[in-house]
Amino acid sequence: MVVSDPDTIEIIEACRRGDREAFRALYEAHKDKVYSIALYFFHGDTAAAGDATQQAFLKLLTSIKSFHGDSEFSTWLHRLVVNTCLDGTRKSKSRERSAEPAELARIADPASPDEALSRRQTASRVQAALSSLPPKLRMPILLRYFEDLSYAEMAQALQCSAGTVASRLSQGHKLLAQKLEKLRR
Repeated sequence: MVVSDPDTIEIIEACRRGDREAFRALYEAHKDKVYSIALYFFHGDTAAAGDATQQAFLKLLTSIKSFHGDSEFSTWLHRLVVNTCLDGTRKSKSRERSAEPAELARIADPASPDEALSRRQTASRVQAALSSLPPKLRMPILLRYFEDLSYAEMAQALQCSAGTVASRLSQGHKLLAQKLEKLRR
């Protein structure tokens, strides 16, 4: 088994046996990371991120037996979250929301009102540009820059080669740059 942490191995084995306390421990250990990925994927939509997080843990509960330890548990979990988010996108293609203005304002905490407005506008533009990327280009960017995964980890999570990850990141960067350049004008 690739999982290196003995506690994680023990918890996973207990989950496989149906131990609810073990599942609760797994949930507590990973809920913030899962929610974070979903929140970025759904462009700051807290309701969609919450739904995706719940769905991901339901899938985890029902599919923990399929984790064979060929990769790190966290990589397997990332893949589960990616699939859940993509499923959520397929189910509601009409969901094209940007981050709530209050959320963006909370992130930007500048000294002056003019600077605050400028930061909110910039954050909104970046969020909108990132949100408009196709999911296959958006997800590698989110995993790389918000989850700080390596190319190998992203390849495992996205079930593709490292070369494909690099290609999608490159395409995503170019498309993002084009979108942001158009917004500057």
